[in-house]
Amino acid sequence: MPTLHAIPVVAALIFRGDHLLIAQRPTNKHLAGLWEFPGGKLEPGEDWIEGLHRELREELATEVEVVSLFAEITHSYPDKTVHLRFYLCQWLRDEPQPLECAALAWVTRMQLNQYEFPAADARLLVRLHQAAWPLV
Repeated sequence: MPTLHAIPVVAALIFRGDHLLIAQRPTNKHLAGLWEFPGGKLEPGEDWIEGLHRELREELATEVEVVSLFAEITHSYPDKTVHLRFYLCQWLRDEPQPLECAALAWVTRMQLNQYEFPAADARLLVRLHQAAWPLV
């Protein structure tokens, strides 16, 4: 369960065949240079799915089909607590563009360990490594 003051963050596990899309955080943001799953903070009053679609349009100019909730994680950093929901998504159209990130990569399950992710993603990465791909 999320803590009272946790920041709600939604992220997409976007699959295209057996490849998963990851994005590198820009140099001017918290956790700069680390890799993550595309998404972001919810706006006040926004539900998880509409927030996910908005974030993907803003960050990547792409469209996905949201398939299901895959994981829900609350993680405390020294300066903030985040409550993340990761949704399995199928890429639909519009090739993702790195509009608000430093870079993008389509990776296989075996390639995931070649990238450095934020601590909040650690439990998710264990689940992804153990799962049979593709997940959607």
